[in-house]
Amino acid sequence: MSKILIVEDEEAIADLEKDYLELSGFDVEIENDGTSGMERALNEDFDMFILDLMLPGTDGFEICRKIREKKNTPVLMVSAKKDDIDKIRGLGLGADDYITKPFSPSELVARVKAHLARYERLIGSTAQKNDIIEIRGIRIDKTARRVWVNEEEKQFTTKEFDLLTFLAENPNHVFTKDELFSKIWDMESIGDIATVTVHIKKIREKIEFNTAKPQYIETIWGVGYRFKL
Repeated sequence: MSKILIVEDEEAIADLEKDYLELSGFDVEIENDGTSGMERALNEDFDMFILDLMLPGTDGFEICRKIREKKNTPVLMVSAKKDDIDKIRGLGLGADDYITKPFSPSELVARVKAHLARYERLIGSTAQKNDIIEIRGIRIDKTARRVWVNEEEKQFTTKEFDLLTFLAENPNHVFTKDELFSKIWDMESIGDIATVTVHIKKIREKIEFNTAKPQYIETIWGVGYRFKL
């Protein structure tokens, strides 16, 4: 079920929009204030936004601009203003459509369905989704070979990335240094297991809040390492 956020300060209009959209099978939530609406739009997952232009706190133009900095989610702007300049400005900020009050609820529903269908087709036609691992604030994008820790991207060398990814893909499994060297460097250790220790140290410096008390990669003394869930 698609989830829609309506940011509209006129409660009667917002409730009417909500009723018609819910009758059409959508999950709808309302914010009557622009600032709180923008906060939710930026930090929660919705499939579409319906924004009034004139709002208390933060106007619809600013909300649209902020959304477009982070998301490609469809945006439908709603306004009582009929001036072309507002429509041009809204579309220029990245809005997908612009509807002028008063409008029929059936027109609103039709436009919402059209934009959601188009967006779903667009997503479906893009390249295969990236392979992502997410564990307690760490996000590893295996496809792009990128790592974020609490939304901050960290830079990893090739072997650091491979070692972190391997451990994260096998949580709670204890691996010896010899096993890790064999898996990541694809060769027998032959006395080179210190390489594993150095790489674990560097990884911890990038992902752990306190390297003295690691929350992710745990040392099992006398055995090796494991990634804790």
